[in-house]
Amino acid sequence: MEQFSSRLGFILISAGCAIGLGNVWRFPFITGRYGGASFVLIYLAFLVLLGLPVMMAEFAVGRASGRSVMGSFNELEPEGTKWHWFRHIALAGNFLLMMFYTTVAGWMPYYLYKTLVGGFDGLSPEGVGGVFGALLSDPTTMTAYMVATVVLCGGVCYLGVQNGVEQAGKWIMGALFVLMILLAGNSLFLPGVGEGLSYYLLPDFERFMQDGPIAVVNAAMGQAFFTLSLGIGALAIFGSYIGKEKSLAGEAIWITILDTVVALMSGLIIFPACFSYGVSPTAGPNLIFVALPNVFNHMPFGRFWGGMFFLFMTFASFSTVIAVFENLTSCLIDYTGASRKTVVKWGIPVIILLSLPCALGFNVWSSFAPLGPGTCVLDLEDFILSNNILPIGSLIYLTFCTSRYGWGWKKFFAEVNTGDGVKLPKGVQFYMTWILPLIILWLFISGYLFK
Repeated sequence: MEQFSSRLGFILISAGCAIGLGNVWRFPFITGRYGGASFVLIYLAFLVLLGLPVMMAEFAVGRASGRSVMGSFNELEPEGTKWHWFRHIALAGNFLLMMFYTTVAGWMPYYLYKTLVGGFDGLSPEGVGGVFGALLSDPTTMTAYMVATVVLCGGVCYLGVQNGVEQAGKWIMGALFVLMILLAGNSLFLPGVGEGLSYYLLPDFERFMQDGPIAVVNAAMGQAFFTLSLGIGALAIFGSYIGKEKSLAGEAIWITILDTVVALMSGLIIFPACFSYGVSPTAGPNLIFVALPNVFNHMPFGRFWGGMFFLFMTFASFSTVIAVFENLTSCLIDYTGASRKTVVKWGIPVIILLSLPCALGFNVWSSFAPLGPGTCVLDLEDFILSNNILPIGSLIYLTFCTSRYGWGWKKFFAEVNTGDGVKLPKGVQFYMTWILPLIILWLFISGYLFK
């Protein structure tokens, strides 16, 4: 089994898996919708209460077994139990994530190209919206950028853990943080910075109460839970690539901090820009692809700042694609016994083929509305993963680590606290064994009650 050459590589690649479009796309507009700082505080609380324990469970299972999710439960489960059956669900979850994430990730370099060549210059707001509509209706362009994304990210995994995934992760994450600081710094000098920061950082209980406290709490729980890509072994594999010098509790805290910093900084980039140029910060999914290009159109040196923003978005999305591709590669190596290069050579065309329904769902197959009028293939794939596989998988990881019928609390507790650094306190056993599973179960049920 290959391993990372450094602790920094593990932290950055694991953070790269967690950092994605949910941080810089979804987080800002739901923060604006649900009351600014009041929502952020609830979100941060749930990030600690929900995200950290499940992340530690995944890392512990991965490090103790030294295997991907395809082999980890086999290594650790009590004899005669069937925990390893979950590996098929986890593998399906990773494939499902790639089936729609590769298409959306492909939009980012397309928008980077359009911005740099002046494709938005002089366009009215309707014209900017038309660019996005034209992209979605063009199966050739959609497919081409999806294929390029898969080939590029798969090629990184082809080079191996240290030479490919770790090196690319360090460069991508380093560039992402530099771009984020530059963009946030620029936003803080825009004319609407005061109003934008007030909207973002000051509690607004009128907005908080608008949809009701239950809706706000559910949104905060969902964002905190799903932003970390928990429940399909996507993080567990990186636990298998590190040694036991550092405690997993401390490492999980660092990754959560990095994920949170990116989400919060995204708000600093977006909200002042929106208020400076009269764009609604609650524009939803259109915020990135319609509203913000209009902002850059009116901003001094807008083509430069727009290019930097979509380069930032490209790095954020590609970091997740590489991380999930690496998990799939490791899973299939464990499952088939084939070499890394063989798995990646076959994996690239397979993922392209599986991603086609999403890319074509906006155009050729647009008449297919699986979840009702206005929905498409992406919505179905996202619902199956986010509302079903992720919570079920997280519940399985958590139960496996805390139940005497699984790996058990004592072994989990010893593994997660092995090494220098922050330790998981003994007092959380009752919470992780009995309370947290109920919260995750509520998230699963609410996905159907409030979808």
